[in-house]
Amino acid sequence: MPVQPLAWLQQRQPVPPPALMARLTETLGARGTEPAADLGEVLLSAGEALLSRLLSEGRTDRQTALDLLTADAFVTYAFEAASDDPARITERAQRAMARISHLAVNADA
Repeated sequence: MPVQPLAWLQQRQPVPPPALMARLTETLGARGTEPAADLGEVLLSAGEALLSRLLSEGRTDRQTALDLLTADAFVTYAFEAASDDPARITERAQRAMARISHLAVNADA
């Protein structure tokens, strides 16, 4: 059943700290209020896009800690959302690792 990513995030327990929730909301943008058939994919893609931008800009220092934490939170939440379909969790994990490691390889190139 499609769910709005932002509404789903707001229901998490424990509630994300205010600064993190604000950054999650900002990063999702319009996607946050659009129903998502695959919530895990939407959240993973948001984290991947944020991390990709940070790496391409060479911004991985302490000043970007909140952004790095946000990217990490998106990936964590993506797996929490995906836990509703445990039969696919291994495939999702392998795909996520490949996508994220590809970012690091491209950043080093």
